Amino acid sequence: MPVEPLVKISNLSFAYDNRPVLTGINMEIHRGKVVAIMGSSGCGKTTTLRLLGGQLKPTSGYVSVGGQVVHELGDDALYALRRRMGMLFQFGALFTDMSVYDNVAFQMREHTDLPDQLIHDLVLMKLNAVGLRGVHHLMPSELSGGMARRVALARAIALDPMLIMYDEPFAGLDPISLSIVGQLIRTLNDALGACSIVVTHDVQESLKIVDYVYFVSEGKIVAEGTAEEIRNSKAPYVHQFVWGEADGPVPFQYPARPYGDAILREVPRVH
Repeated sequence: MPVEPLVKISNLSFAYDNRPVLTGINMEIHRGKVVAIMGSSGCGKTTTLRLLGGQLKPTSGYVSVGGQVVHELGDDALYALRRRMGMLFQFGALFTDMSVYDNVAFQMREHTDLPDQLIHDLVLMKLNAVGLRGVHHLMPSELSGGMARRVALARAIALDPMLIMYDEPFAGLDPISLSIVGQLIRTLNDALGACSIVVTHDVQESLKIVDYVYFVSEGKIVAEGTAEEIRNSKAPYVHQFVWGEADGPVPFQYPARPYGDAILREVPRVH
């Protein structure tokens, strides 16, 4: 008997007023898998995450998480579903006036009745998982960019979510921090038996850790496949994106009149 996907997106379309953002998107993501959604800026990647979290409602089609159609849920059921989701925001988005410890403990205090001693042990466990148990007393302003991202990851997994969403987790990181965060995404997903969705521009680092990739362009899925299939794709847009080529379906030159006309036009005489 086939296993139902944890996340199912079916014929999903979304528009801001009359401006279409997503058109006819279909995805299936199973437990234990790390899946990347890639594409150029403005193609609808982050909007997909917002639809998954119920911040937006689709124009047509649906998003299902754990067998529940997200946009059909009432407030209480939606909040209950969100408690089973983790989110790593772009650049971490830690609470700047809270210590590292309090950032990670926040969800436990907000959504559970656990005693302080158990919360203490769980916070240190989560920080230990990302290699930062020793910084629990520091403030976010005292952390490097890579450390802050790892603390944000510890916060995202605080309640052992079934679905973890990452919005540009590699942005602004140095090569060492980038590699560490990539390895943590893979390792923590496997340890939790969760499902992870990574929205990213960092092609090469993502292809090291993901099981499957969806490529989005102009609101539509233009390619999908395993990391190896995406590396070897002959689709012009995918090939240009993966290998960082300057010219292709996304042109290097912004449209303009012929260069010769621009530089050889008649120069006005000076009287």
